[in-house]
Amino acid sequence: MRVIAFFICWLTLLAQPALAEAPARYQPLQQQLASLIRNNPGNVGIAALDLKTGELVGVDPDTPFPMASTVKIAVAANYLAQVEHGRRSLDDTIGGRSARSLMEAMMIHSSNQATDMLLRNLGGPSMVQAWLTQQGVTGLRIDRNIAQLLAARRDLWDIRDSSTPRAMVQLLRRLDSGEMLRPQSKAYLLDLMARCATGKNRIRGLLPSNVRVQHKTGTLNNYTSDVGFLTLPDGRRLAVAMFARQGVDRPGTIARAARAIVDGFSAIVRYPFDAARAGAALGTAN
Repeated sequence: MRVIAFFICWLTLLAQPALAEAPARYQPLQQQLASLIRNNPGNVGIAALDLKTGELVGVDPDTPFPMASTVKIAVAANYLAQVEHGRRSLDDTIGGRSARSLMEAMMIHSSNQATDMLLRNLGGPSMVQAWLTQQGVTGLRIDRNIAQLLAARRDLWDIRDSSTPRAMVQLLRRLDSGEMLRPQSKAYLLDLMARCATGKNRIRGLLPSNVRVQHKTGTLNNYTSDVGFLTLPDGRRLAVAMFARQGVDRPGTIARAARAIVDGFSAIVRYPFDAARAGAALGTAN
């Protein structure tokens, strides 16, 4: 019986999500996110990054997850970088359509066909990956186009076409900071993300109307994701990445995590010098 009890305890420890090394004042939020995930079956990875301070809260932030359609942010960024260098234009015609219309279809309506047309024009997944590598992006890889990804045997633990939550928010941070795109290109990309028409029951699902969301969703069988930027009412900006595979009510889990993140970071803003009070505020957040 002791052996069985030890084995059960060991399995329980293995099942605990790994937490990011968050600052002490964010520990209540991090524990809240970990509890939320424990109460929902499946495998969930979360990262939330304060774009001003660089402080990160995460649960399993270094575990690779499929990107699915969230990869389209990288495709869009690469095309815009090419525009900046004069190699391409948003007015170029690709397959009978303007690049601008393909970008909108890809980012707003998550068109897989538009994505693959842009990818082909850029030289394929390997060329986008080469650009990311040149930019110093790590923890994220692009191996196949969307048609190839969907045609392949589904393996939600395949490291191809994957990203860790930490890598995704770092990519978002670099896009936001101007390290990878000029202001005009960045503004255009964020406008497309603000108009995203998919996944309204995910990050957006439980957030108040005064939180601005600029995001991109991803969906596969038994997999749901949403990544992007949150602007709090006081102007504070966060980059967030939420990946969920298997389990049930994945959109609801993402929505509840996004609300916890907004409430948690807002509590720190209200009580910046009182971690205990901030923790109490987090404990009463819905």
